[in-house]
Amino acid sequence: MRADRLVAALLLMQARGRVTAAELAAELEVSVATARRDLEALSSAGVPVYPQPGRGGGWELVGRARTDLSGLSAAEAQALFVLVGPAAAVSGEAKAALRKLVRALPETFRRDAEAAADAVVVDPARWGQRDRERPGVVGVLQDAVVRRRKVRLDYVKRGGQRSVRVVDPLGLVDKDDVWYLVAGTPEGQRTFRVDRVVGVEVTGEEAVRPEGFALSEAWGRVVTEVEGWQRRTSATVVVAERHVRVLRGQFGRHCVVEGVVDGRARVRVSAPTPLMVAQHLAGWGALAEVVESDVVRAELARLGAELVERYGTGGGEGSGGDEGGEGGGGAT
Repeated sequence: MRADRLVAALLLMQARGRVTAAELAAELEVSVATARRDLEALSSAGVPVYPQPGRGGGWELVGRARTDLSGLSAAEAQALFVLVGPAAAVSGEAKAALRKLVRALPETFRRDAEAAADAVVVDPARWGQRDRERPGVVGVLQDAVVRRRKVRLDYVKRGGQRSVRVVDPLGLVDKDDVWYLVAGTPEGQRTFRVDRVVGVEVTGEEAVRPEGFALSEAWGRVVTEVEGWQRRTSATVVVAERHVRVLRGQFGRHCVVEGVVDGRARVRVSAPTPLMVAQHLAGWGALAEVVESDVVRAELARLGAELVERYGTGGGEGSGGDEGGEGGGGAT
């Protein structure tokens, strides 16, 4: 959790007076780039952290080494708690760190700091959906990453096949409340969805960590690969300009407006397959016109024919189902 790292970075600087990004990275078991971003985040939040260039330089707090947080001003303390507070709402570890920070503050700052920590709420669940529970094995995997120990995964693949394999855990990523394990395997670096791990055993064997490995960079390559896969099929759609926001809600970043003429927007949308593009657009009816992509138009025509066959043969309520029954189910 990033909030835990920020607190740890702050306390480490207070203990040492000055620390380099490389030293912080070694202490926190992260890449130098990640450590540098954490230090910059503290500075951006208003915490008096600044870099000292040149030989023997590094990052330090104004006022040099301190053993607690009482040297922060009221505004600086509030800025830090605003930064940490949302994470504390979803992380027991961050919440514990927050309580320690409160106790370290002067009495006059505590009320404002606690109010700042409660100023932002993180609700990871989308409307109409339940909040995802953090997989129980995350803690075990995190410990294996920090201790650099190989793990034996009992893993269920996308198609339902189950396999057991020993991997070198390199790092964990929480993306939109879905956890992923980046690991080294005999076939190269692989990414595993943690919610598909049905069993994990930490071995006594030391894990192999590639020299210069940076989790943020490795995850960036994963994102690039997945984004490319998600853009394999594209179609150009014309809709009223006022509907672009809704279309973007369906396709996310894979929805690009190419131009607007007389209140009609020309939009490029993408998905992994023609069927997936068509499924998103089918509910639009005549409001959306696919002007480019024969394969997507063909899928829309097929879906339309299926719906007409199932629901368009009668005009009365309950048509299309068995007489006296529950009606037709979903299309097969």
